[in-house]
Amino acid sequence: MGSKKPYFVAIATQVFLAGMSLLSKAAFASGMNTFVFVFYRQAAGAVFFLPLLFFLRRKESRSLSLKDFLKIFVISLIGMTVGFNAYGVAVDYTSANLGAAAFNCLPVTTFLFAVLLRMEKVNLRKVAGIAKAFGILICIGGVITLAFYKGPYLKPLIDHHLLKLHKSSHNIPHSSSSKTWIIGCFLLFVSSISWGLWFVLQAYFLKTYPSPLEFISYQTLLSAAQSFVIAIAMERDPSEWKLGWNIRLLAVVYCGVLVTVVSNFLQCWVIKEKGPVFQAMTTPLNVIATIIGSELLLGEGINLGSLIGAILLVISLYSVLWGKSKELNMVDSDSNIQTNVFVSPQLPKDLSEMRPTAEP
Repeated sequence: MGSKKPYFVAIATQVFLAGMSLLSKAAFASGMNTFVFVFYRQAAGAVFFLPLLFFLRRKESRSLSLKDFLKIFVISLIGMTVGFNAYGVAVDYTSANLGAAAFNCLPVTTFLFAVLLRMEKVNLRKVAGIAKAFGILICIGGVITLAFYKGPYLKPLIDHHLLKLHKSSHNIPHSSSSKTWIIGCFLLFVSSISWGLWFVLQAYFLKTYPSPLEFISYQTLLSAAQSFVIAIAMERDPSEWKLGWNIRLLAVVYCGVLVTVVSNFLQCWVIKEKGPVFQAMTTPLNVIATIIGSELLLGEGINLGSLIGAILLVISLYSVLWGKSKELNMVDSDSNIQTNVFVSPQLPKDLSEMRPTAEP
């Protein structure tokens, strides 16, 4: 059972992330402002992290330098504030299914920034390098397909959905306007780019910063403050800030606790147990869970273009992951060969052992 635990945890993480896409879309369909939603979800996560950060700071005598604070501020701005706000508007303009499909871009965009910052290498003379380059090209093709080809609408198999939401007037044109659809796809690409850069910058910063948990706590607190500034600038109507006992509050609590806190912790645990490649390979489960949830909860179908684009993103994901795993296997085999070559033979303790034995 212990060996199977990472599999169940990885599946649960992708289900939680699928729930984020579904409930976010449901909250936006009820008329909730996307920027207010992002602030509330980050504030909910900050409420959890604030006492934890206070406890960690009491145990550590080390103080946070101004240089590290500015680095954390920029990293949280790129990954959490810009990424989540762009993703929220994009899901509002497109669909929950498309938002889930965009997660398949993350390993590819992360790898692309790792190459640009010389954390990864691509050797086009080897099969592994060709596979990784092919994955990046397919990812670009998938993004273009999602943005510019909608195709026929595939109706959901189930007519009655559990969340009977009344779409507000400002949400109705989003599904029919090709302009807002393209803007939404572009913002999904922006969120994937910002999250890919976010992962790489975090890896750089954590090389010298001793506490990852403290790092995440600071990011969440700073992102809540940054998101508040954006939300108050974009929405001045006090009535739009009210939650109440409705789908908006459910979406905020779910995304703030189960995604910002629990999912981040579970992903770190899976990566520690099975490695980043294993965690990345479970990403397509997010799309499958979202498509099922969209039919059951939202009664939302999918366009043929979105389906084709999602398939291309999955292909690009596995192409990059296959190339990366092939490259790691080659490195391991080369290191084993070098180890065997440089092992010095064991000499006999007594030189007399080297004399040939006498003929009988």
